[in-house]
Amino acid sequence: MSSFPQFLSIESGRADRQYWRDLWRYRELFYFLAWRDILVRYKQTSIGVAWALLRPFLTMVVFTVVFGTLAKLPTQGVPYPILVFAAMLPWQFFANSLSESSNSLISNANLLSKVYFPRLVLPTSAVIVSFIDFMISGIILLGLMAWYHFMPSWRIITLPFFILVAFGAAMGAGFWLSALNVKYRDFRYVVPFIIQFGLYISPVGFSSSIVPEQWRWLYCLNPMVGVIDGFRWAILGGDAQLYWPGFSLSIVFVSLLLITGVRYFRAYERSFADVI
Repeated sequence: MSSFPQFLSIESGRADRQYWRDLWRYRELFYFLAWRDILVRYKQTSIGVAWALLRPFLTMVVFTVVFGTLAKLPTQGVPYPILVFAAMLPWQFFANSLSESSNSLISNANLLSKVYFPRLVLPTSAVIVSFIDFMISGIILLGLMAWYHFMPSWRIITLPFFILVAFGAAMGAGFWLSALNVKYRDFRYVVPFIIQFGLYISPVGFSSSIVPEQWRWLYCLNPMVGVIDGFRWAILGGDAQLYWPGFSLSIVFVSLLLITGVRYFRAYERSFADVI
């Protein structure tokens, strides 16, 4: 018999007891919430899940025209659409994760006030839903590679590592923003600004190699710089280079973001039901 209905029972006082073990016990809740969010997101839309393909594709077209055709920025020896889309994949994953996870607690207020389960399930399931969009969007990258007859090098086998780093950045930021959004409702307006501003200061439409050498380490304080550069290094091969000092700095920053995000979330987790 499935253990899924167990999460419906209210068990007071378990906020600190066996918390991390409970994350595994309530694993089916991850699947349930993720599947529910996917159904709700594309319900009653004309083209359904194709929106996951259309949004990054149109953004890629705009960036290719502006930065590739008009500004004629360097392409690292690959077609500009592939250069852009190799960065669009991790960026869209990160941006969607921030948007969805920051609202995950507010949108599940009724569940929080009635049922015990580890609250980390909610922002984490939102990141999982964004990862599904990430996988769907990868179809466009495969299509672009086929269109331009582009073959990735051996570096492609390192891509799962950079995906894990992207997961760490998305979950760390998601934990912070979801908790802050409960305490300070102003963050519902801050998050869209962070996403829009982050798009322009991250190397999505251009290569980070155009940043002057003396400023590269400072630029890499943006954790998505290391993630995006890592994706390009793994996918594009050839002339694509990874600025290892800056990438190492991004790894440290992502690790701190994830650790502090979990600690901050756990510190205020007990008060979520009361505040909401």
